[in-house]
Amino acid sequence: MRDLATSLKSLRFAAVFGALLGALSFGEARAANPLELNFWLSGPRYDGRVADCEKALPTIATQFWEKESSFWNSALKITGFAGVHETAFRPWQSDNIPRRYCTGEAMLNDGKARTVHFSIIEDGGFAGFGQGVEWCVVGLDRNWAYNPACRAARP
Repeated sequence: MRDLATSLKSLRFAAVFGALLGALSFGEARAANPLELNFWLSGPRYDGRVADCEKALPTIATQFWEKESSFWNSALKITGFAGVHETAFRPWQSDNIPRRYCTGEAMLNDGKARTVHFSIIEDGGFAGFGQGVEWCVVGLDRNWAYNPACRAARP
């Protein structure tokens, strides 16, 4: 019985304390002062320095091989690229993260050439360091991440 009385006391105290904090939170809202506005709130500073299309090709070949061998139990590898060219650079507003969109042909070790669409993203690497690459090989998007026909990998 004593435990029940103690529990009710602490519950009552918590309810009164919560009501007090709630009443205090309805006070007047003020704008941030100049120190709060400028202290560690600099925001992203994108310079638009994104590597050329050819710089991403080794990354694509390595990641493609890792994905095919690890997840799909496939021996496919990219053996070379041809006709790689830029399709767009910063196709949207200038406030968006800078991206360079490219496309080309990837030759696979099965003898087939397939179209590859990819983008190079400023500060898109692991934890925002370095440049990141998103890519899709047409016909080999097995988990349908960029389907149909890798359209979501293009601008």
